Amino acid sequence: MAPRVLIVDDDPLIRELLQSYLAGEGYEVACASTAEAAESALAEAERDGPPFDLVLLDIRLPGKDGLTLTRELRVRSEVGIILITGRNDDIDRIVGLECGADDYVIKPPNPRELVSRAKNLIRRVRHARSPAPTAAVPRQQLKRFAHWQLDADRRRLVDRDGSETPLTHGEFQLLSVFLRNSGHTLSRDQLMDQIRNREWLPNDRSIDVLVGRLRRKLRDDPAEPELIITIHGAGYLFTAAPSDA
Repeated sequence: MAPRVLIVDDDPLIRELLQSYLAGEGYEVACASTAEAAESALAEAERDGPPFDLVLLDIRLPGKDGLTLTRELRVRSEVGIILITGRNDDIDRIVGLECGADDYVIKPPNPRELVSRAKNLIRRVRHARSPAPTAAVPRQQLKRFAHWQLDADRRRLVDRDGSETPLTHGEFQLLSVFLRNSGHTLSRDQLMDQIRNREWLPNDRSIDVLVGRLRRKLRDDPAEPELIITIHGAGYLFTAAPSDA
C-alpha cells in the first residue's frame, strides 16, 4: 500500500512543491491549508481508511497553529509528524519536538532530504501500528512503575490490562536511564552521556525527539505530562518510582 501523506501549509507554493515531489516518489498525497481542514481530513481517513502515515505540518498556520495541532494529535494518534519551520523558529522547534513531533525540516525544504526522512519515519509508524504479541510475561522479568511494567528482556511496555508496546533500542535505553534516576532532574547532556550504543548522532534534537516518542508510548500527555516532566532550562524529570514486579 502506498504511504499516505497529509501536507498542512498555508503557502500554496510549498504545498504544490511537496505534493508534486512526493507523488512522483509514489506517495499518496493530500493537502490542507489550515489545522481545521487537516483535522477533518485525518478524521475522515481514520473513519473510512486507510489512515495517513505522515503529516507534514507548518508550525505557523492561520487560526489554530501547528504546535497546538501537534499536541492534540499526539494524545490520540500514532501518525508521524514532521514540522515545517522557518529558520528563526528554534524555540518552536524544541517545543514541537517535546509535544510529540518526530522531526522537522526548515523552509524551503529540500525535497530529497524530506523524502529520506519521511521513508524512515513511515517505516517506524507502520511498525508501531502492527499488533504486538500477547504471550504471558514471567513476572521476574518485569520492573513496575506507575501503571506500567517494563519487560527488560524483550524491551516491551506492559499495560495494566496486559497489552504490550514494543520499544526501540533508543526508547528502551532512555526509559532505563529515567528509571535509574527517578526523582532527579537530568540535563540533555547527562541523558546523552548515559545512553550508549545509539544509532543516531547525539545532540539536543535527538534527545527531544526520543523523549517525545517515549511519552507517546507511555500515553503521557505532552501538554500536561505526569511521568516525564520538562524542567525548562534544566532538562527532564522522571517522576515514577520503580519497583520489582
